[in-house]
Amino acid sequence: MKKPIVIYRLGSLGDTIVALPCFHAITKAHPGAERIVLTNFPVSAKAAPLEGILGGSGLMDRAMAYPVGTRSLKALWALRGELRALGADTLYYLTPARGLAAAWRDWLFFKLCGFRHIVGAPLTAELQANRVVNAEGDLEQECLRLARCLHALGPIPVHDRGHWSLGLSAAERARAAACTVALQGQRFMAINMGGKVAINDWGMDHWLPLLRQLSEAHPTLGLLVVGGPEDHPRGEEVAQVWQGTLVNACGALKPRESAAAVEGAALFIGHDSGPMHLAAAMGVHCIGLFGNNNPPAKWHPYGRANIALHDMRGVRHIAVTQVAQVAQAKLAQLPAMTVPSV
Repeated sequence: MKKPIVIYRLGSLGDTIVALPCFHAITKAHPGAERIVLTNFPVSAKAAPLEGILGGSGLMDRAMAYPVGTRSLKALWALRGELRALGADTLYYLTPARGLAAAWRDWLFFKLCGFRHIVGAPLTAELQANRVVNAEGDLEQECLRLARCLHALGPIPVHDRGHWSLGLSAAERARAAACTVALQGQRFMAINMGGKVAINDWGMDHWLPLLRQLSEAHPTLGLLVVGGPEDHPRGEEVAQVWQGTLVNACGALKPRESAAAVEGAALFIGHDSGPMHLAAAMGVHCIGLFGNNNPPAKWHPYGRANIALHDMRGVRHIAVTQVAQVAQAKLAQLPAMTVPSV
């Protein structure tokens, strides 16, 4: 019987999505092995955010809770006992870089947990940093830095569509179709106006004029609004300006079901947030709105077809006319039925 492997990955939905190529590479390297993801669980939650993306994908078997930020030696000792009891000797380190001191501290802890092989830990400054990729000072995307960290597995084909697959089930696709039945058979665009980070919020005073312009230019274009329950009121506001069919799916679909719902969209426009990365993983052409929360282009959606509008003065400095022009150009380029591409 093969020994299980442990994958250490902290973060939210977006963090998980950009690591998808690495999860696929790990799965390919360990066929038949149980894959246990050590990750953060929100307080009082029964499931980790990561499970909303990887659960049912075939890329993980179960999750274990990692006590983020704990200073309790008792909690860490208990975790050490749980990890040693697994009988695993290989751990993959996929957590965002948090500095050399944190990486070496993690490495030492996992060695004490019995892992003989720790793959991907960014123990050098070069692996901690996203490389500068052009004269403008843009940084390499996080999915590429993670792939570099896992160089022991060989080159990871981040450009390969298959390495972004979520392995959506027929049931997940059926639930998405039932929610978006009003859009079936017509061309539609998808948007996300929410996000957990306030500094990334473009604001309804920008969204409503943009959507009014696009709707007037494309009166038969449908619109799918995705996001969490807290985003639902914004979706209802859009009904005031949108002429075509509108489906407000905020809070109605789980993340993987949202992925199935947006897959057929001609275009996706959204904040720097999980839904944007989800749409990009599905091969939908994306326009991402970025402010001063992170430098370009570390968290831009991966793929040649995607466009990031990034203003380091703040996302609200991005003009409605700028987004409208890019969206109009995209809609004019894309055929009625788009083919997902990376």
